[in-house]
Amino acid sequence: MELPAACLFDLDGLLLDTEPLHGQAWQQAASHFGRALSASELLSLRGRTRLDCAAQVRAWLAETRGASKAVPSTEELLAVRQPIAEALLVKAQPIPGAPELLGWCERQGLPMALATSSSRSAVALKTAPHPWLQRIAVRVHGDDPDLRRGKPAPDVFLLAAQRLGVDATACWAFEDSPAGAQAALEAGCRVHVLPPDHLRPEELNQAYPGIHRFLSSLNRLVAHLEAECSGRISTAG
Repeated sequence: MELPAACLFDLDGLLLDTEPLHGQAWQQAASHFGRALSASELLSLRGRTRLDCAAQVRAWLAETRGASKAVPSTEELLAVRQPIAEALLVKAQPIPGAPELLGWCERQGLPMALATSSSRSAVALKTAPHPWLQRIAVRVHGDDPDLRRGKPAPDVFLLAAQRLGVDATACWAFEDSPAGAQAALEAGCRVHVLPPDHLRPEELNQAYPGIHRFLSSLNRLVAHLEAECSGRISTAG
């Protein structure tokens, strides 16, 4: 197994189990304005910036309301959504195997970067209870002043690789969302996707076009990586 030059990590749904909480917050906000969101719609919001999600939810509300009723502004929508999200996200738990995966990268001497659509303040809120995430010092946030476009554009991964001083094509990227997977794929990374449990095999190809490396769990990935590295060392010895 050839190790990458660096590992680039998404945060929500990949390292922290926040996506159901984000979904709950968007669902409650949309319902407040008269529209329930489907499972496929909630999946499509994953990995995107808060403002991009708000724009999409407002478009869905406009479809439901028609021309007769005004659509809430972004500010009005977020005024409902943000307090719900903040109350939920501080309770987010690690994805099983996530601390161990970062520990494996650290033992291998692999540079790491966070490539997230979440704002700096949101990341600070979510990561505060999780000191193991301090292993990732280099971070690109969704509101980073150097970030031109959010996921599914490749910019966040290209910028993360640039800050580590490596080529994105030599990196492994870890994602859970369709938007994030597409961004990492377009950046040229070797993409590993941890998809939502509820998706059937035929739905994976539809939701994640071009992706071939799906993970069943991070714990299994770590066990596989450790076995591969042990075999490589034994062979070299």
